[in-house]
Amino acid sequence: MVYAVVRAGGRQEKVQVGTIVVLDRQKAKIGESIQLPAVLFVDGDAVTTDADKLAKVSVTAEVLGEERGPKIVIQKFKNKTGYKKRQGHRQDLTRVKITGIK
Repeated sequence: MVYAVVRAGGRQEKVQVGTIVVLDRQKAKIGESIQLPAVLFVDGDAVTTDADKLAKVSVTAEVLGEERGPKIVIQKFKNKTGYKKRQGHRQDLTRVKITGIK
């Protein structure tokens, strides 16, 4: 079984060929191909973590679409002072499909 762990947007994702992953917003249009840097590469029993060998590993992905994450509500409150604040946030995301690990 061949898989890789890639770095994307401050997080790491375990991917195989054909896996669909939701990442932080990438600067690519729908249908374009992007390269993701590998942190770990597993080919059968061989596990590669050496930076020089990982520089030769390329993980390509095709951009399927852009979307927004769920709304999160940020609330701040301080007792007895009348201070309260409410704020919402939705993260911009990109859905990609892994097309190759070489």
